[in-house]
Amino acid sequence: MRTALFPGSFDPFHNGHLEVVEAASKLFDRVVVAPMRNTQKGAPLFDVDERMAMIADSVAHLDNVEISSFSSLVVDLARHLGANVIVKGLRVASDAESELQQAQMNKKVAGIETLFIPCSSEYSFIASKYVRDFAHYGGASRIRGTVPAPVMERLVAKFPTANGASRS
Repeated sequence: MRTALFPGSFDPFHNGHLEVVEAASKLFDRVVVAPMRNTQKGAPLFDVDERMAMIADSVAHLDNVEISSFSSLVVDLARHLGANVIVKGLRVASDAESELQQAQMNKKVAGIETLFIPCSSEYSFIASKYVRDFAHYGGASRIRGTVPAPVMERLVAKFPTANGASRS
């Protein structure tokens, strides 16, 4: 069985992430999406359990996708899961530089390959930090097309005034 691991902070999970998961689900027998806490990104908007639930709801239409969290090295989780490859999404060219370095390090240290899946131009501009900013500052209704419906529901619940109205 060919297993792929798609790790990331996914805070929150957006349509670019979903596009990568859907593509990976066509290429692999099993895809494991694993949200983690990225200490380099500051305080998370959603805790890991909330992210796992949002992702699970967003990928429920994909029979071969599972959700798992981790707080270890990605390569250690990949080994634990029996993953043959790590999947990473690329939005823009600048993503490739750091992702390539990580991929080379993972290959050198653990022998695991990385597959890069580019986002379509429809989603290449979406970044979780922008989704968080719009939701936080009252713009959740304007980002409706950037996140799956289960994520949108949680953003609106977390930011009750996130309906396009300005905050005072």
